[in-house]
Amino acid sequence: MKKLTNKELVKVYYDELWNKQNRDYIDILFDDNITFHGSLDISVKGKEELKKYMDTILTGIPNLFHSIVTMVCEGDTIAVKALYNGRHTGKLFDYEPTNNKIAYSGASFFKFKDGKIIDIWVLGDLKTLIKQLS
Repeated sequence: MKKLTNKELVKVYYDELWNKQNRDYIDILFDDNITFHGSLDISVKGKEELKKYMDTILTGIPNLFHSIVTMVCEGDTIAVKALYNGRHTGKLFDYEPTNNKIAYSGASFFKFKDGKIIDIWVLGDLKTLIKQLS
């Protein structure tokens, strides 16, 4: 596989890893010591912990879909305004399944080194999300 640009890495992160849930991309996308800070007050370090985080989120919202609304690139940092959609059909933290459709906005900030994502910070509209999970 050719070396991906940072912008291509972000698109693959959303399209392949989250939307298609293809975990084969974890090794392609991430540095071994990836740090991830999620809007749901969860921080993880390393690929295995990131997989566990994904499992938690996808248990609650198995069809979670990420749409890129805007992407801004500056040096080794990319900022993305995103829209998240899905259906809450499984337990997510303390929230029992509601079968509600969910849609909320967020922003993610990606840092890169040597062709890999090394850090992601995600901020989300938790007020809107929690209303839809309740």
